[in-house]
Amino acid sequence: MNIGDKAPEVLGMNENGEEIRLSQYKGKKLVLYFYPKDNTSGCTAEACSLRDNYAELRKQGYEVIGVSVDDAASHRKFIDKHGLPFPLIADTDKKLVEAMGVWGEKSMYGRKYMGTFRTTFLIDEEGIIERIYLPKEIKTKTHGEQLLGNI
Repeated sequence: MNIGDKAPEVLGMNENGEEIRLSQYKGKKLVLYFYPKDNTSGCTAEACSLRDNYAELRKQGYEVIGVSVDDAASHRKFIDKHGLPFPLIADTDKKLVEAMGVWGEKSMYGRKYMGTFRTTFLIDEEGIIERIYLPKEIKTKTHGEQLLGNI
C-alpha cells in the first residue's frame, strides 16, 4: 500500500470476535498501526504511548486501531493489562498484514523468520492513506506524541 491508495474495506476481527470494517469509520480519520507482538517491550511502549495520547488524537479527529497476528485471547489480555481504549485486530490469517505490505522476512541475531514490520498508516475520512510511518521512523516510547506532532 502506498500514499493515495484506498485501505481495504474489511480490516479483520477485533479482540471480541467482531468484524471491523473501514466503512464503520467513514467521516473519521484513522491511525492504523501494525506491531509485531502483544506484551513485548517495544510493542507495549508503543501501545501505551498511543493510549496516553488517545484523547488528544480523538480531539484531532482520529480513531486508533492496532493490528498484530496474535489471537483475540492474547489481545484481550494485552488490552486489560495496559488499559488500552482502542480495538486490536487479531490478524491470525495474515490477510491484512499481507494486503498492507507489512508482512515479510525479518532477521534477529542472524536468524531469519517471517514477521510484521512495525508500520503506522494515517488514513483520511474517505479511507485513503495519507501518511505512512515506516519501521525505522517509529519511536515506540513516544509514538503518540510523534503522530500528534505531524498531524
